Amino acid sequence: MPEPPFAPLIVTLGFPAAVAARLEALRRAHYPPALNRVPAHLTLFHHLPGTEVAAVTATLREAARHLAAPEGWLAGVRFLGRGSAWVVESDGLLALRDWLAGRFADWLIPQDQAGFRPHVTLANKLPAAEAKRCHAVLQAELRPLPFRAESLLLWRFDGGPWTRLAAVAFRR
Repeated sequence: MPEPPFAPLIVTLGFPAAVAARLEALRRAHYPPALNRVPAHLTLFHHLPGTEVAAVTATLREAARHLAAPEGWLAGVRFLGRGSAWVVESDGLLALRDWLAGRFADWLIPQDQAGFRPHVTLANKLPAAEAKRCHAVLQAELRPLPFRAESLLLWRFDGGPWTRLAAVAFRR
């Protein structure tokens, strides 16, 4: 595992406190506790170079200053095979992610070059039968939840848990 500060960087979307708390409660309720080492999150980029903290932070600041905070909704539940995710629908989020991907193009790994399907994983790595039960419970319980993003969050991957390096607030 690379040592910080060369460990990979991760960029996620910062939700309003009430939405983040709801997502975190769902993740704690459904994700296997021994594997749940990071907070509920919507990943924009999975792996940017750890040597580029300053450049990535500057780009996030530029985005937050010049682009509107994305609005959208947590719209439905997607079955992941061994878990479930809350699907996020937001044209503004797609536009923001495309803008950032253009700035980070030289650094993107194949996973971050592939199609972006925004979601928040609520459960994963479950046995098949448990994953199906969990999905059925989430489908029955979850209702659409609107949001307006508050920030872009920059994390360093530390071999399991993440260390938050920056929270860049969108302009109001």
